[in-house]
Amino acid sequence: MLEITKNYVMDEHQQPIAVQISIADFEKIEEILENYGLVQLMAESEDNERLSKDEAVKYYKSLKNKNVES
Repeated sequence: MLEITKNYVMDEHQQPIAVQISIADFEKIEEILENYGLVQLMAESEDNERLSKDEAVKYYKSLKNKNVES
């Protein structure tokens, strides 16, 4: 399991309102989510047409750019 060090941000009533994590932990989480999403896409398209490596890389980058722009 991924060990994440968290820093809680409290309001004036000492109620937690946010959490801070390190950039390194954030990047690990982001990579895990991207890998999970890629596995899901692969599972959905098992019966679909196969792409060459170059076509797959181009398609993946286009999906990633769409998610960043949204």
